[in-house]
Amino acid sequence: MTDTESPEVLYEVADHIATITLNRPDRMNTISRVMLDSLAEYLIAARDDSDVRVVVLTGTGRAFCAGLEVTRGSSQGSRGILDPNAGPRTTIDLRSTPPIILNELDKPTVCALNGSAAGYGFDIAMGCDIRVMADKAKLSAAFTKRGIVPESGGTWLLPRMLGWSKAAELIFTGRTLSAAESLELGLVSSIHAADDIADIAKSIAAEMAANAPLAVQAAKRMMRAGQNEPFPQHVHHVYLQLNALIHTEDVKEGMTSFVEKREPVFKGR
Repeated sequence: MTDTESPEVLYEVADHIATITLNRPDRMNTISRVMLDSLAEYLIAARDDSDVRVVVLTGTGRAFCAGLEVTRGSSQGSRGILDPNAGPRTTIDLRSTPPIILNELDKPTVCALNGSAAGYGFDIAMGCDIRVMADKAKLSAAFTKRGIVPESGGTWLLPRMLGWSKAAELIFTGRTLSAAESLELGLVSSIHAADDIADIAKSIAAEMAANAPLAVQAAKRMMRAGQNEPFPQHVHHVYLQLNALIHTEDVKEGMTSFVEKREPVFKGR
């Protein structure tokens, strides 16, 4: 990258919201190796920053993300991420990759789909907690049309989001969905004009950031744990979280502000 070029991933923190922006619009935000590393780095930075309460993920240009750069020769002159000439491997460590970091992130995430998402971009969008979508954008699950599978979480996420039958239909056909179809299936929360997407995502993020961050993060942990726990075990797990939260300053502030009929000011303590 020269001094005149912009970073391929942008990171900004304001008002307790970290905004991560894929910034390779000339390539429809396809993910290069450098972008992959930067995305992981910024997700970790947001995770570890106590000032950050919500993460917004978006892109510049007409696409959110068209997928991984799979061929040789990224803009940094390195191999593509999925290099068919790299040879077979029997083990691979994905713990520090964006899909795993995103899945394990306790802070809520909002995906502002400024444009279409395909491949890796589709999986990353589905890995966020909330998605808002530009009305002209599309979601492309065309993995099987390219001879591959949803490589970054789609086969785990979609059956849980849609049920087996709808997920199977979407993955096996490799179908591309319009914004209206995505909304009907529940893959996105709402659709808006492209020019409004950033403001809509920021408004949702701000509403969440105004709440007690420890409680929000605990609620997300419990929702994630509840996907794999029997009900009695889950309720027990929730009460352990509640027992810890009840001793925080934020609980006192929440109760006091309610009695005093004012907006609470939470500190995350």
